[in-house]
Amino acid sequence: MRPSDLPLMKSLIQKLRDFDANFIILPGIQSAASINTLVLQIIDSIRRIKYVTTIAEKKCDHIYIDPNFLYFDPFRAAAWFKQNGYIEDSFWMIFLGTHFGKNKRSGWNLLKQVYKGDKRNGPWTWKSINSDFDGFRRWLQADYERIKSSGSFGNHRKYQSLDPYSDTGTGNAIGSYLEWIKSEGGHSSLFSKAIKMFPGNPRASFNFLYNSIDQVMTFGRTAKFDYLTMVGKFDLAAIQPGLTYMNGATGPKRGARLLFGGSVNSPINEKELNDLLSKLDTHLGLYFGMQVLEDSLCNWQKNPEHYIHFVG
Repeated sequence: MRPSDLPLMKSLIQKLRDFDANFIILPGIQSAASINTLVLQIIDSIRRIKYVTTIAEKKCDHIYIDPNFLYFDPFRAAAWFKQNGYIEDSFWMIFLGTHFGKNKRSGWNLLKQVYKGDKRNGPWTWKSINSDFDGFRRWLQADYERIKSSGSFGNHRKYQSLDPYSDTGTGNAIGSYLEWIKSEGGHSSLFSKAIKMFPGNPRASFNFLYNSIDQVMTFGRTAKFDYLTMVGKFDLAAIQPGLTYMNGATGPKRGARLLFGGSVNSPINEKELNDLLSKLDTHLGLYFGMQVLEDSLCNWQKNPEHYIHFVG
């Protein structure tokens, strides 16, 4: 832990103890080791969110948008596109970054090879992918083996396929995403609609979009949550999660059951877990608090009394 984090650690420990004493008992953090470990995981999660918002706010160089350069990065590219008025491409980069994920060994290389295309096809910007999606699929099929050997999907996407035509492959994932966005006239129109439906309620807008994105193939709970929270943190739309969306979760659910039930196998159901976490989120008052809890509980339950720093 950094010395500068000590005041935050003390504040979080106090808030958790207050919640446990005066609102809802938290059996999972009755020992000093368990509460300290959870708080350290919460601080790591806060730092990861702050890292994204810093990228979004900091002036970005155009070098990050060019897949021919070493420093290509989809999220820094999203920031550059937003800062320079290419809003649709900013959303597109966030989708691609979420779909492919960053691999610990190959980094963003798989996404880079797909995005840059070849001399005749590419880069596959938002405009070009919309104007020739069939051409994109044919190109991916023709160059499939080379691209596949260039890198791997990120850990959260490790079961994803690069295949341009299979039901669960990259081709259908991108095609269904294009249809989802185009059905509402573009990213800006779709997200504006969600915000106008629930004025002043970014959590309700997030929930509407979370359900709407179901039509994007290969996007399960984690991908939907990660994509939409990234959109919110980039301030492309005034949305943030009001739930951790426990349905289909594994690590976060185990962590929540440990926290509120004292065991990762506690029989507390998903609805009750969401309700309990909503109360805790309100009490802690953290920026993007539901994502902080979702992320930190997932990591904490892996070793609840011994802090381990997780990357990503």
